[in-house]
Amino acid sequence: MAIGQLRQRRRSTEVSPDVDNKNGSRLLINDQNKYRSMVTRVYSSIWMIGGFVLVIYMGHLCIWAMVVVIQIFMARELFNLLRKAHEDRHLPGFRLLNWHFFFTAMLFVYGRILNQRLVNTITSDKFLYQFVSSFNKYHMFTCYFLYTAGFMWFILTLKKKMYKYQFRQYAWTHMILIVVFTQSSFTVANIFEGIFWFLLPASLIVINDIAAYFFGFFFGRTPLIKLSPKKTWEGFIGASFMTIISAFVIANILGRYEWLTCPRKDLSTGWLHCDPGPLFKPDYFALPGWVPKWFPWREVQILSVQWHALWLGLFASIIAPFGGFFASGFKRAFKVKDFGDSIPGHGGMTDRMDCQMVMAVFAYIYHQSFVGPQSLSIEMILDQILMNLTFEEQRALYSKLGQIILDQRFEES
Repeated sequence: MAIGQLRQRRRSTEVSPDVDNKNGSRLLINDQNKYRSMVTRVYSSIWMIGGFVLVIYMGHLCIWAMVVVIQIFMARELFNLLRKAHEDRHLPGFRLLNWHFFFTAMLFVYGRILNQRLVNTITSDKFLYQFVSSFNKYHMFTCYFLYTAGFMWFILTLKKKMYKYQFRQYAWTHMILIVVFTQSSFTVANIFEGIFWFLLPASLIVINDIAAYFFGFFFGRTPLIKLSPKKTWEGFIGASFMTIISAFVIANILGRYEWLTCPRKDLSTGWLHCDPGPLFKPDYFALPGWVPKWFPWREVQILSVQWHALWLGLFASIIAPFGGFFASGFKRAFKVKDFGDSIPGHGGMTDRMDCQMVMAVFAYIYHQSFVGPQSLSIEMILDQILMNLTFEEQRALYSKLGQIILDQRFEES
């Protein structure tokens, strides 16, 4: 993908070039290019949202697969950013080395996140259980061996007069892996904690981006930040209010479905049933007396998770946009308009994921800090036992625990 073919991405809070800031002239005039760009952006957004809803309906594994596809697109766009065709012609197979490191990182990250869920999925088959248990035991060694093989591959391909380019590409590849897999690891962890914790943060970023685009399109006059001179305060503030309100409302809707709130403990595709816990059980609040009598409800139902959603909405509207500002500065540094052109009207996949990366990390840390269990639970202990102990060791532990319980009962009596 040639850099010269990259097209300019029209971001959500752009100011129209037809605005005359000096004399305060009206924002909207008959600019056919601007409206044509808006139609293209809206059309592609509808397709993306429709596909996203379908993937959510299909469940945890399909969402994970979607994340993997997004990662591949992002990696390809970023690999190509510093690629030089002239140098690559003298380095046959050098591009393949980038993907070797990519899939090694994928095996390392997802192996650590999904290993116990994989064990839970195949416990009925003794051969597969032993194979997966062995893989889990030697997972880190396997990944290290693959990385070392890539390292040796890189050293053996070094060519005179190409050292600087090759080492630059080596460093660039590792930075890409850190950026891509750091956020994706938190994203996948959120998915298996409950689709709710993936869907709500991702939806808030989409809502914030769309709202900022329209508020900036129709009302934007005041520039927001020099890194992105076409972003406006009007778009930023309007989108912030819209995102926080949407967070409170959407959390109430999503929190009523077990399919979205139950954590997935294995890699099966069956329907989920679980105790929603106090977080997703409604509290009832009577409406004040000034509410008109014709209003159909006398009380409202509020889930406890909605108060947590407000913090997610606040972060999505105030902090997460700085991921976009960072991406804008990055593109300016490399003198490109977009990371790619895979999404009409939006740029590349990386252009759409800049804020999502920041949001996914915050959603995971917030869940672990304020929502998830703050101490060891029976399920957590059992997961560690099943993952790290052989069948014989589990039987020995069972016998030992039984003996300890009998001794305690004897002492109490």
